[in-house]
Amino acid sequence: MQFSLRKTDDAQDHVLTVLFLLIAFFLMVFRHDGGLQSVRKVSILAMSYIEQPLSQVRVYRTALQTNEQLGKQNIILQDELSRLRSVRDENLALRQMLGLRDTLDLDLIPVRIIAKNLTGINNSFTINKGTRDGVEPGMPLITPDGLIGQTILATPGHAQVMPFFNPLFRVSARVQGNRAYGIVSWSTDQSNKLTMEYVPQTIDVPVGSVVETSGFSNQFPPGIPIGTVALTKPEEGRDTQQIFVLPFVSLHQTAEAFIVRFEPEPEVEELLLQYESLFQ
Repeated sequence: MQFSLRKTDDAQDHVLTVLFLLIAFFLMVFRHDGGLQSVRKVSILAMSYIEQPLSQVRVYRTALQTNEQLGKQNIILQDELSRLRSVRDENLALRQMLGLRDTLDLDLIPVRIIAKNLTGINNSFTINKGTRDGVEPGMPLITPDGLIGQTILATPGHAQVMPFFNPLFRVSARVQGNRAYGIVSWSTDQSNKLTMEYVPQTIDVPVGSVVETSGFSNQFPPGIPIGTVALTKPEEGRDTQQIFVLPFVSLHQTAEAFIVRFEPEPEVEELLLQYESLFQ
């Protein structure tokens, strides 16, 4: 009997202990006296100091991720813009070529330049048309801006073109508006200009005048623009002047062009050959 009373007393002690603990816990949680409020303020202030640098780290990481995404989008947009500009330039060039084809009384073959060799000495172009398309050696290559050069070799599917920036290139030319005739060529010491020679000093050639093919050489039809006069200089010891010509066509930017289906007059060629044979 004493044993069961002792067990009851122990149970009451445990119940009272749990009850006192619950009361103490509720007092700690729901008390609003000054000491507890101070502890709360200090803890909140401490947490704010700790949270501020942590929030800056989160903002920095978010900014880095956003910047990386914007950089990728910028690259994609720049690539798309470059493609759109390329398509626009190509459409503009094709429209100009169609306009040239409608206005010139010439038989034109549209071609595309597929290879360029612009090393500064033996410059040349390769086009995607050849003899089966009607392209023959000697035919001029032009754009809506003006003369590019002359074909020198041709296969059934391709042709090689000598542009005006080549030491072997020659074309008979004239200055619009006067009777100034000469030969246009290129020298390696004039990287971006052509030279027109054999023009008498007595003929006034204003700067800005247009130089075009004369048609006298029987190699090019007349009236194809070549460039504008940039500078004139008298030749020492001669009664002629040098005329420096800035070409209309940019060889580096040209991609589409026309072959002029032009063949020299056979009788004129025969006369020239007979004339040259007189001095051999």
